[in-house]
Amino acid sequence: MRLQISTRLAIFAVLELTAREGRQLSVAEIGEKYGVSSHHLAKVMHVMGRAGLVRAVRGAGGGYQFAGNARRTTLLDVAQLFEELSSVEHDSGTAAATPEDQALREVLNEIDDIARATLGSITIATMRKLVDRRAAGGGQRSKTEMPGRRI
Repeated sequence: MRLQISTRLAIFAVLELTAREGRQLSVAEIGEKYGVSSHHLAKVMHVMGRAGLVRAVRGAGGGYQFAGNARRTTLLDVAQLFEELSSVEHDSGTAAATPEDQALREVLNEIDDIARATLGSITIATMRKLVDRRAAGGGQRSKTEMPGRRI
């Protein structure tokens, strides 16, 4: 599955904010770390702010803080703000779908369901732990780190 740049930026920003709990980070600070445009990241942060995942802190030393619960907020919660994660819809303009079309849609819907279930099972806290292990040189992924993934 490929995620849009906005979705990836949103996940990276949330992970950055949860790593520095209680501290505000500016769009420029987050953008610099990931080498992305502050303008694009500001739009992403605005969307997350409207959704209640982050809050803007104004004034000198202001920035953004994570406003959600890292143990309850999932990757799906973030991704749904930027991605169309619905099942393949039947084209109502087609008089009768062929058996091949129906079979393909069934397979694609199953793939979408699995992707949604996986994203919905991984919390921001779990991702934060995974990132921290990677940063500490944890290298190998265990079977329990990424639910729904076979190794």
